[in-house]
Amino acid sequence: MNGLYKIDILVVAVSLTALIFLVGYMQPLVIAPVDSYETNSESVLFSIEKADVLLVDDNIDFTTPDEYPLEEGLKISLEPGDYYWMARGLFKSEIRTLTILSRVELELRQIDDSNYGVFNAGNVRLNVDIYNGTEFIGSKKVESNSVFPLIGDKFVGGYDE
Repeated sequence: MNGLYKIDILVVAVSLTALIFLVGYMQPLVIAPVDSYETNSESVLFSIEKADVLLVDDNIDFTTPDEYPLEEGLKISLEPGDYYWMARGLFKSEIRTLTILSRVELELRQIDDSNYGVFNAGNVRLNVDIYNGTEFIGSKKVESNSVFPLIGDKFVGGYDE
């Protein structure tokens, strides 16, 4: 009888070890981005193995997630804000967070041979106040990656809420 118990214990131990290995092996391997990742860039590169779909949502309950089929070098663009994300394959990965920070940036760019403009190089819409010397000329809303011609000599931009 002692020999029978030893064989049973051995079979159970080997089975449990194999099961633990298989479950761990099937769990999605999340490489990047790291948890609590913060960036000024609106594009985020994901590196995930052993999963089929990336889920991204602005709430931790994933009630309305955006789904992206996973492929090599998956890069998605997100608006500034806080996001929760996880990978789903045979099993789900842990839930991670990432934050896209607002970036306010104005640049002076040449439009053509003789004209210059103010370019919104940030990732959010800006409200730009325009001055000629100390005289206030007006305000203009400028979308991200757009330009407007120079009509003053001083520009003050801020996040447009």
